Amino acid sequence: MTDERSTFLLDETQIPTQWYNIVPDLPEPPPPPLHPGTHEPVGPDDLAPLFPQALIEQEMTTERWVDIPGGVLDVYRIWRPSPLVRARRLEKLLDTPAKIYFKYEGVSPAGSHKPNTAVPQAWYNHAEGVQRLTTETGAGQWGTSLAFATAQYGMDCEVWQVRSSYDQKPARRTMMEIYGATLHASPSELTEAGRGILAATPDSPGSLGIAISEAVEAAVGREDTRYALGSVLNHVLLHQTVIGEEALRQLEMAGDTPDVLVGCTGGGSNFGGLIFPFLREKLAGRMDPTIRCVEPASCPTLTRGEYRYDFGDAVGMTPLMKMHTLGHGFVPDPIHAGGLRYHGMAPLVSHVYELGLAEAESIGQVECFTAALMFARTQGIVPAPEPTHAIAAAIREAQKCKEEGVSRTILTALCGHGHLDMGAYESFLAGRMTDLDLSDETIREAMAGVPTL
Repeated sequence: MTDERSTFLLDETQIPTQWYNIVPDLPEPPPPPLHPGTHEPVGPDDLAPLFPQALIEQEMTTERWVDIPGGVLDVYRIWRPSPLVRARRLEKLLDTPAKIYFKYEGVSPAGSHKPNTAVPQAWYNHAEGVQRLTTETGAGQWGTSLAFATAQYGMDCEVWQVRSSYDQKPARRTMMEIYGATLHASPSELTEAGRGILAATPDSPGSLGIAISEAVEAAVGREDTRYALGSVLNHVLLHQTVIGEEALRQLEMAGDTPDVLVGCTGGGSNFGGLIFPFLREKLAGRMDPTIRCVEPASCPTLTRGEYRYDFGDAVGMTPLMKMHTLGHGFVPDPIHAGGLRYHGMAPLVSHVYELGLAEAESIGQVECFTAALMFARTQGIVPAPEPTHAIAAAIREAQKCKEEGVSRTILTALCGHGHLDMGAYESFLAGRMTDLDLSDETIREAMAGVPTL
């Protein structure tokens, strides 16, 4: 090993064989989800219409480690372990004493981190005899991932994609169809929830909350069908911890310990997947990094939302979850980072933030895409719009290191590539991209529909 080494690779035999559950290591347990009718904590029977028993058990488990089934590991081996890369060329451009590392999840078949949970969700459903999964997707990375995963087990997949992203990303639609998925723009005329939204707002750009309502409605209407979610829930974040577990080993190979961890946050799965294993080490006193959530300025759930119980979908079909929320009726502006346009934050991430174990900032999309060009022109990878937020925050930190004359080790997760997001880059390069201000009045109006418990 020389001082110039940039890429740190694990062998296929070093894929983690267990997922890590952070709940037992937190100083306080997270608040439970509540039944929307009784406002009592939900039990397994309440979730049975949506999820297979194995995933319900993972959602509620207090065990620290959960074994990864062999049938999941077999598919993981297509792309895992993913590389850890030191961004030396970006460091040189910034003329910073900081060391910048990124865990690159764009090597997966779908081009993002989402198959880390799509594959186990499909596997557990298939093992219990489910033939069809429904879901929502924003940017299309989750829909693509679930379509890929269901194809591995011979299942059907039906996807409701947020209308603005459906129009912006035709190549994503094609990719989902290549894997065999049936695709609908949301809101649609196919569900009662969609028809209601269109009757009130015929030109609705859609939202993840609306698409969730449609996918849930379609799932509960058939015995052979269940619903799959790409973020927010505990079992989803659990599956994503393969990212952080691998990164811990790879940073050890590099001889480094992180001083600052940054992750883009929309629903929280990418952030939790990278951060939670490192947070375990921090809580145990083995390291002490600053942990930073980075979100879009136009959908700032942590930095401007309220921490309270709210629905996970737009029409109130899901359990109530305690999370930072902008209101389940909030419809974000159609920014290019479609995967971060969710009204709420994962309850576990919200809880970690409330405990003071992480901090948060929001960044506008113009700064994010400026950072993306710097990254692409030095490291060669065109990032998806979502991780540009983490890249921008990492650059901010690196520039701060330069100003202070100190070296810090910065770690982020590049959760996907932007090969199918050229429309966003075309808009930026043509000077058409703007930062969208979110008014206090808009937030107040959206929060007015949140139930008071």
